[in-house]
Amino acid sequence: MPEPLRLVQVGAGGMGRAWLQTISENPDVVLTGLVDLDLDVARAAADEHGYSAVPVATSLGELADRVDAVIDVTVPVAHPKVSVDALLRGLPVLCEKPLAETVREALAMVAASEVSGKLLMVSQSRRYFRTGSAFAGQLAELGTIGALSCEFYKAPHFGGFREQMAEPLLVDMAIHQFDLARKLIGSEPVSVYCESYNPAWSWFDGNAAASAIFRFADGTRFSFDGSWCAPGLETSWNGRWRASAANGTASWDGDNAPVVELASGEVVPVVLPEDPEQIAGSLVEFVNAVRSSTVPQSEAHTNVISLAMVEAAVRSTTLGTPVRIAEVITDAYAEAVATVEDSTLLAALQAWPDVLKVVGLEP
Repeated sequence: MPEPLRLVQVGAGGMGRAWLQTISENPDVVLTGLVDLDLDVARAAADEHGYSAVPVATSLGELADRVDAVIDVTVPVAHPKVSVDALLRGLPVLCEKPLAETVREALAMVAASEVSGKLLMVSQSRRYFRTGSAFAGQLAELGTIGALSCEFYKAPHFGGFREQMAEPLLVDMAIHQFDLARKLIGSEPVSVYCESYNPAWSWFDGNAAASAIFRFADGTRFSFDGSWCAPGLETSWNGRWRASAANGTASWDGDNAPVVELASGEVVPVVLPEDPEQIAGSLVEFVNAVRSSTVPQSEAHTNVISLAMVEAAVRSTTLGTPVRIAEVITDAYAEAVATVEDSTLLAALQAWPDVLKVVGLEP
């Protein structure tokens, strides 16, 4: 048996505590340090999860001699700094979603991964639901999907920064559904038309609701309709999904086993995998990828496309016109080349022959 992977976690807030619990339950990893700008918060979080002997610090550099990999659970605005620092120290990184606040920053992080030769993976936890994986498997059996839809209706009262954002639903939540659509369809998005709005009764300052339709390269249309101020008959946090294909239709309520009916009227039985779920699934795939030097499904290069879907949707709702995903990525690349100050990262960016091929949007 290989030795457990030594992890330093950066970030000890609410999500950081969830990761501490997940790390404690995985025998293939061991926590060797916890970093947070607030030492008292770090110490309290470590102690609460049985890590009283684990050192805490305010910077990764203080603990870098005792680590094989880093878990970045900081707030999104800090992801580029923390993850790039770890990568340039020669450490693979598992970063909480979103990879960054902008595609421009995400591309610089991808460059850091290339410079270091180390893995940068994003934890897209919605890819790790057993019922969702069963849904994906059944869609593959139905053949090419003509239409995929997701309805997302919740009424959370978060307080704090989410209720003050300009586009809280699209920017803070929708990447889960947009990213999952890529996995379910098995193709890449081409363009999006989106309208966001704020219902009269909303307790959000910004647009808490949105409707978007994406066109994918294989011809599939993916429609997303959601709201964060929709009390009553709420959907799962995963949303409610329906897919239509030539050979039948599949639906998934986001929590329970999916239902599939073939064109013949036959109902297809469901077999649920036994894989670990949510962030536990992310951690297992990350450890396996580090040990085997394989590419995980949410490796940073390809995850840029999911982030670009969000940025394109926001741009579309601002412009009132459809927006091409490729345009968002190429614009972000030009901005990255113009703004990245680190000469090593800049050289890596400039060496790319075609940013769309680098992230896998074009073959």
